Parts: sequence; structure tokens; C-alpha cells
Amino acid sequence: MIQTAWVRLMRFGDVVLAGIGVTIPEEVWSSDAIEQQLEPLYSRLRLPEGRLGLMSGIDERRAWEPGTMPSGPSIRSGLASIDAASIDRADVGALIHASVCRDFLEPATASRVHHEMGLRSDCWVYDVSNACLGVLNGAVQIAGMISAGMIRAGVVVGTENSRPLLEATIESLNGDESLTRKSVKPAFASLTIGSGSCAWLLCHRDLCPDGTPIEFAIAEANTSFHHLCRSNQDTAGADMRPLMDTDSETLMAEGIATGVSALNRLVSESNWQRDSFDRTVCHQVGTRHRAAMLEAMGLPTENDSITYPVLGNTGSVALPLTVAAAIDRGELNEGDRTALLGIGSGINSVMIASKWGRTPVSGQWSGLLDSREDCRPPAPALR
Repeated sequence: MIQTAWVRLMRFGDVVLAGIGVTIPEEVWSSDAIEQQLEPLYSRLRLPEGRLGLMSGIDERRAWEPGTMPSGPSIRSGLASIDAASIDRADVGALIHASVCRDFLEPATASRVHHEMGLRSDCWVYDVSNACLGVLNGAVQIAGMISAGMIRAGVVVGTENSRPLLEATIESLNGDESLTRKSVKPAFASLTIGSGSCAWLLCHRDLCPDGTPIEFAIAEANTSFHHLCRSNQDTAGADMRPLMDTDSETLMAEGIATGVSALNRLVSESNWQRDSFDRTVCHQVGTRHRAAMLEAMGLPTENDSITYPVLGNTGSVALPLTVAAAIDRGELNEGDRTALLGIGSGINSVMIASKWGRTPVSGQWSGLLDSREDCRPPAPALR
């Protein structure tokens, strides 16, 4: 059963993360290439080349082929998570699609993913959306269902598609001749967004005794700052052309404050010590954000795993993909006390603490995450 402390710290005694499925697009958009496309803006404002990579620490990000619907990669990632866990599809009783991007406003993108994955008809099937926290929220919901005896296993999956946002942002910046060096800043965060897909399969410990237990989960809401990052459209699908407005400086400061508060509660209520964490994985925004966040939390950079230099900010799948990369790179091993530190615009935070078990990874990696030295700790210094 779920044990609660005023429904604040969730303890899941018999729920494990049994498998992770990953799909990463092959097309690379480097920061240098994006700046070349922004030549009209850069010339007009006399912006120095290289500022995008310099300010973010992001060298490149990935993009799906034009017309890709989120459900396609999500199907592949979802099936890969089941293969990684080596459980029967008939055991899966919930399918949650949890990314910002989705096929349509309705029906739920989870509907197509469920159908193409060939899952049972009595599944719980629905979408969850909470900015960069969707997959973590979905994982906690599935853990709750398992603990309550509703299901034996469930898959949470998301696919983020950065191409429409990147293309629309570049077109808007080049076409708006009223922009100044100051007024262009809210669009900067949109150029750091990348594409990717990740699925987590959670199940009862009886199905996977060696899986990673979801020992503690905590949520923190600081929603008075809900206005700091928002899209201009409530649309979905491969042909959407969104724009985003982000107060990056204030969002970073208040996001870090929210994360610090959440971590303090996680440490206090779990009775774990801050210096006992062997490995941390944070939401992947960029070099400056990561350094400031870890410093404020009192956590060492050498124990923290990253993927943002080669994937950018992949939204709801950024932290889940980085967990998979840390496993593949040998940074995250059985027995490690691990803190997953999720923060999303809104502002909300979800954090999970676990003593790591055996969680295999399967899927299409494109061979990039295990070979880049700049994705290994210690992180690059502030530039």
C-alpha cells in the first residue's frame, strides 16, 4: 500500500522501474547551423556569432523528419521499454502519453500508441501534460495504480518534436524588424529545444524483482510564476507552428528556488542525507542553469549526468533520456543512491529518490550518447 505523510512524500514499497525505451532522431541541428539561418537577424542587430552555443552549452539538438507525429516514435519507445523489461504485454494495464507534443487536441495521443502497441483492451489509456514534468508525473501516477492494486504494470511515454518550434522561431525572428537586442531575449530559450522520445515501464516488484524501486516521490508547486514561459497556441499535430515567450532569467531563478525547496523536503521527509546521493539527474536546460541549480542545492557537479550538449532541452523526456544515457555510460549503477530532480515551467517540481537496481535500456540511440566526452561529468565550466 502507499504510505503517505499528509500526501506529501509518496513511498512505493513494491513498485520498480523495470525498463526504459528510447528513440532519438537522426537529423542534427547544430547551434552554428541555427545561427546561420538567423543571419538576417544577426546582421541587423550586430549579434556575435557563437552566442547560442556559448550561452547555453548546447552544441546540437535533434529533429524528427517533417510531418512526424509524436505517436510514431512513442510507439517504438513504448515497445522498446517492454522488451527491455522482458515482461509480457498482457501485464501492462496502463498507457500514459505524457509529452508536451501530441498528435491532436483529441483524441488522446495515447489512444493510437495503445492500439499500435497491441495492449489489452482494459488498459487505462490517457494523456498527461505538465510541461517538462509530464513523464515524471505519469510515472508517479502509474506507481500509485500499482500500489493500489489496480494494475500490475504500466508504460508512460512521451515524444517531443522541436522542428515546428525551431522553424517558426527562426522565421519570426528574421521577419520582425522591430526587434532589439533586449526584446529578442524571450525567444532565446526556444532555440535550445530538441527532439527525442522515451518510455518508462513500471511494474510490481513480483514481475521484476531486480528492478529499480521507486522509493520516494515528492511534488512542489510554485504556481504564482505560471506566466514566465508559455506557448502562444493551444494546437497539436505535425503542422503546428508554435511560438514561445520565456522570461529565462526569472524562470531560472524561481525554478531553482522551487527545486531547492523540493529537495529540502525530499531530504527531510525521506531521512536520506544530502551528501548520500551517489548520482543526480536534473532537467536538461543548459550549462548556466545546471551549474546554478546544483550550487544552490549543495550538490556536486561530478555526480550529475547530462545530455543537453547533444540533445538540447527535450522537455518532458529530457530527464528520462538522461537517466537512460547515464545507465548506458556506466554512470548509474546498481546500489547507487539516486535523486531525479525534475523542474518544469508552471512552476512545478517532481523529484524521485531511489536506490538504483537493474533497469535495462533498449531502443534507437543513433550511437551518440555513449561517445561524447562533453556529456560525461565533470560538466564544462561556465563560459
